[in-house]
Amino acid sequence: MNRNTLVRTYAVFASLVAAGLPLSAGARQDTANRLHEAATVFSEVTEAPDKGIPHDLIERAKCIVIVPGLKKGAFIFGAKYGKGFISCRGVSDMAWSAPGAIRVEGGSFGFQIGGSETDVVMLVMNDRGAEKLLESKFTVGAEGEVAAGPVGRTASAETDARMTAEILSWSRSRGVFAGIALQGATLRQDEEDNEAMYGQKLSNRAILREHRQHATPGGAKLVAMLDRYSPMKEK
Repeated sequence: MNRNTLVRTYAVFASLVAAGLPLSAGARQDTANRLHEAATVFSEVTEAPDKGIPHDLIERAKCIVIVPGLKKGAFIFGAKYGKGFISCRGVSDMAWSAPGAIRVEGGSFGFQIGGSETDVVMLVMNDRGAEKLLESKFTVGAEGEVAAGPVGRTASAETDARMTAEILSWSRSRGVFAGIALQGATLRQDEEDNEAMYGQKLSNRAILREHRQHATPGGAKLVAMLDRYSPMKEK
């Protein structure tokens, strides 16, 4: 290979690398924006005076999943339509972990009053449900796995859903907040967004259980919001 060919090859390679840099930066920014939206969603649905998620359920939850701005239109094309985050309490210290990224695909979400977007919040109520969500892929379908969550600060009481379901779920669209069922929805870990947050492709199990990653600034805001409404407690 002569000198001119080497120069041209290097120039092409350099341009490809340079072209990739904005995409990588864009991915990091998109993930940071979504973390901010997730923290905002959680704050708003917990501060709602009479229509929020019961605080005692949040305190009992093993994990939480927040998907801000899930898109309705993707149902038509069968494409990926929602990205969010999962955080779980530590097995020993009960502290909320740095978030792992998650994707939601398919299923029936019962969008309220025709909204094109909805925010989705899920509480994982036991260790068995938490282990399922830490798998690379989990499809909701079996009876007893998921139920529409009760609404209102003191609405949880002794409902059947609270006593039997592994996951309780809610959605908010156009200001309407209600419990929803998630039958058929598939939740996958998103290693690309994990890489955007932490600089390497990590599984959610590695982030939440094994290595206990330190949260990014955006992730720390979400964790602080979780701690505000459901602080670390002794087992």
